[in-house]
Formats: sequence, C-alpha cells, structure tokens
Amino acid sequence: MTDEQEETDGTLWKGKGRILLMDDEDFVLEVGGELLAYLGFEAVFARNGLEALNLYQRALREGCPFTAVIMDLTVPGGMGGRETIKRLLEIDPWVKAILSSGYSNDPVMANFVEYGFVAVAAKPYKIETLSEILRSICCREKP
Repeated sequence: MTDEQEETDGTLWKGKGRILLMDDEDFVLEVGGELLAYLGFEAVFARNGLEALNLYQRALREGCPFTAVIMDLTVPGGMGGRETIKRLLEIDPWVKAILSSGYSNDPVMANFVEYGFVAVAAKPYKIETLSEILRSICCREKP
C-alpha cells in the first residue's frame, strides 16, 4: 500500500488520482462525482464520448493522465462507451476503463473484457462497489 492510498475502516478503500466520468445525465455526474470525491479522487466530467476523448488526450499531453475512466454504455445522440473505448485503446492501450450502465441485460455488460473494459459498475452506483473496483484496478501494475 502506498502513502497515496489508505485502507479505511476495513470496508472502503480510498485512493488518489483523477477519474474521468462520462455520462449524459447530470444526476449521475453529480452523485458519481461526490462518491469519487469521498473515495479520494478528483472527478472530471464528460457528457459524451467525443468530449471524453478530448479530455483524455489533453490529460496525456499535459502529463497528468487519468487514473481511470468510467463510461456510460449508452449516450443518446452522442458517442457512448462501446464506441469510445475503441478510440481510447488506440490512444492508450493501458487505459483503465470501467463500463457503466443501468441496463444489465446488454451483452456488452456481460462480456465487457472482450470490448476492452477492465470492470463494470452498474448504476445506480454503490460506494462499496466503486471502492472495490478502483482498489483492484489502481493497485494493478502496467505490464
């Protein structure tokens, strides 16, 4: 465990870093941002895949990459997670992208690894689930 990360009361893991949260719903961005802040992360918001790609590329250029990306599967009228992950992987093959959706019956949710995601966070978000997902991917080394 590094000094940037700490184990709390045995149930929630807290870390540090920046998380890019992509969702078209303000409520999801607001609640997700609050949960991420509680877990020690700074949340940066994107409303669609194109905005997420631009923010991700800028963060890489500026030398302050995102710790992880949480992407909504479906963005009405915009680029959703399925399309965005393909482009993100071209930019950064080591991107730690978490798929997010309220639709658990979508085949992408069941086969998320095949699409390039490292985890799934079903909506509505639960802080315990986010904590565990972030712990598992933030402590993972790049190959």
